[in-house]
Order: sequence, then C-alpha cells, then structure tokens
Amino acid sequence: MKIGPLESPTVAPAASDRKAAAAGTKPDAEASAQVELSPAAQQIAAGTDGSFDTKKVQGIAQAIRDGQYKVNPEAIADKLIANASELLGRKPS
Repeated sequence: MKIGPLESPTVAPAASDRKAAAAGTKPDAEASAQVELSPAAQQIAAGTDGSFDTKKVQGIAQAIRDGQYKVNPEAIADKLIANASELLGRKPS
C-alpha cells in the first residue's frame, strides 16, 4: 500500500482573486465583511471585565522569580476536593 506525499495539495485561488491578479490589482474586501463585538467581548478586549487582576499576577510572578513564592499544598488539596465534590453534586465534608 502506498501513502501519498505528506505535503498538502495546493489550493487554487478564488476566481475573483485570479481576475484581480490578472488585472494587476488587489481583490477588494466585501462590504459585508464587518465584525461587531458583543458588550461582553468588548469588556474582555478592553481588559475591564474584572476577572483578571494584573497587579496580583505581576506580584506573584515577581515572587516566583525571587524564589519567595510559597505553595500551600493543603489549600490546593482542599480546593481540588471541593471542586470534585461540586462536579459530582455532593457537598464537601
């Protein structure tokens, strides 16, 4: 059994692109190619959604670089158990 070449086949350009290339111009973007962001997406793009604290992240990153960041394994274990219990529909004990 023979397996073909691994390179992907070349895709021919669209007819409008071929016509524009033959005329020596660039194809125009369609007027309908507009994007509108939802209010939630606009908040995320602006960085004002409140779910990301840049100063806190920078402080933790600096503590890691300085070798001063302390990991609390008990807190991590407690949160893992609480999350697993929540996913299973049980209340943590």
